[in-house]
Amino acid sequence: MYREIINQMVATNDSWTGLVLRLTLGGVLFPHAVQKLFGWCNGPGLSGEMHFMTQIAGLSSFTAITAIVIECGGMFLLLTGAGTRIAAVGIFGLFIGMIVFIHRPNGFFMNWFGRLPAGMEGFEYHLLVLGLCMAIFIEGGGKFSVDRLYFE
Repeated sequence: MYREIINQMVATNDSWTGLVLRLTLGGVLFPHAVQKLFGWCNGPGLSGEMHFMTQIAGLSSFTAITAIVIECGGMFLLLTGAGTRIAAVGIFGLFIGMIVFIHRPNGFFMNWFGRLPAGMEGFEYHLLVLGLCMAIFIEGGGKFSVDRLYFE
């Protein structure tokens, strides 16, 4: 029974669509993940991100760690195509939480013209991520994915 569920979760075809979807989302998440983990790309690093999420955003340590693991781990899984659908579900849930608890009060639009204080953004980007996650869940990892190697 568990084997059947695993097979359904990793089943994919040899399409370019799955590859393009997962590399697009993984590539967009990559700079955010390395900001959080290593402080690259002018990021805060892990201790700075934990401080922001727990002290400023008001999240519990457990929630903050879970969010970082989902974003960073999900990005890695998407780029490699390993557990692609599981990564898409995790990132989908994370971004729903980001919309509901953080970005919804700021409205729809990103802060392109500085109408909000620095660092405050709307949720339009997050909706694009949700759409990509749904498409990835439907399509699977596609060409050159670890899922594809497992499924063959």
